[in-house]
Amino acid sequence: MAAPAYSVLITTPSYAPELTGVGRYTGELAVGLAVRGAATEVVCPPPHYPGWYVRPPYSASRYAAEWLDGVRVWRCPIFLRKKASGLVRLLTSLSFGLTASPVLVWRILSQRPDVVLCVEPTLATAPTALLAAWLVGARTVLHVQDLEVDAALAVGHIRLPKPLLRLAFGVERLLMRRFDQIVTISTKMQTAIERKGVPAERLVLVRNWVDVERIRPLGTPNGYREELGLQDRFVCLYSGQIGRKQALHLVLDAAESLQDDARFAFVIAGDGPERESLQQRYGALPNVRFLPLQPETRLPEFLNLADCHMLPQDAGMSELVLPSKLGGMLASGKRILVTADPDSELAEFLQASATIVAPGSPSAIVEGLLSLIQARDTTQAARLALARTISATDSLDRFAALLGKLAGSGRRKLRRAA
Repeated sequence: MAAPAYSVLITTPSYAPELTGVGRYTGELAVGLAVRGAATEVVCPPPHYPGWYVRPPYSASRYAAEWLDGVRVWRCPIFLRKKASGLVRLLTSLSFGLTASPVLVWRILSQRPDVVLCVEPTLATAPTALLAAWLVGARTVLHVQDLEVDAALAVGHIRLPKPLLRLAFGVERLLMRRFDQIVTISTKMQTAIERKGVPAERLVLVRNWVDVERIRPLGTPNGYREELGLQDRFVCLYSGQIGRKQALHLVLDAAESLQDDARFAFVIAGDGPERESLQQRYGALPNVRFLPLQPETRLPEFLNLADCHMLPQDAGMSELVLPSKLGGMLASGKRILVTADPDSELAEFLQASATIVAPGSPSAIVEGLLSLIQARDTTQAARLALARTISATDSLDRFAALLGKLAGSGRRKLRRAA
């Protein structure tokens, strides 16, 4: 067996077998690096997202180790509560930072990886990872999936006095500047990081990706339509995390307005801290179905259930991120309705391939859906072309090449001197 081209240790707050968000992408990244010849290890908590609870056979209170698709995975305990308030989320991040620190020190000092990669959120493990990487001369990379302080402020998860807020941003800036390379998923996030004092030459854009070979238009019949009795309905589909940032109440308010229009059906699949309250408030509507997150094996079929994918967001969030679920929506070829400001990166990225309405307005969603149901779809080709620009193969090749180049640049002088 050939020796690995280089070695990578990843620390992340979410990881496979999670099906959505950061866990999904970091899982695909780690496996993609391993397939491309890198010896890859991951330090992470047990799977808990969405929903903020750990599913069997994993445990939130014990350390564990496993091999998962060719990657050595070290699981660390984590504090969790289903009702994830701002304080609870902070404690969750800090608990993982605390329990992961001894594992990070052990694995980095004993295995001496060429590259240490931290995923944000959360930066709670960054101090330990940076210190241990410095001791062995490893190169360091930060993969920013979300600017956690900015995002928490945008949706009201945290409310801090100005001195503490300045401290939080100061610590974030200090840590970011210590990384050799920062990978971001959007250009506006890249600009925001530059404003935090990170030199532009250290920043690289790699958007979140989608497997366009697996997720594609499937045509009819669709098994989900028969199972749910939706053969003749215009299905408005939301699938993923159900939290405050997703602002799913806007879609459900629109569903309430359309409950007497028998043409529409709204399918909400997923989990998260807001699901219970939303299901209590809207679950009795005749045109709304709540489902659990669907199995990975049926994901292409499930995404093809939609006549229109729904992508609501809390006002202001479209400035910070391109939602992780967007790639699958595009690759399915189905129409997409997005709430976003017209000058946001999300709107600029999608352009004419989606229907974009003002954020915070259920009536705008209703108007958008009524226009879609009355019009022929003429933009599927644009959506599929856009999906191909973020294909998993191309994006993972870029990521692997970036880490390989860093690893090939040699150890820091401290390691060579040692």
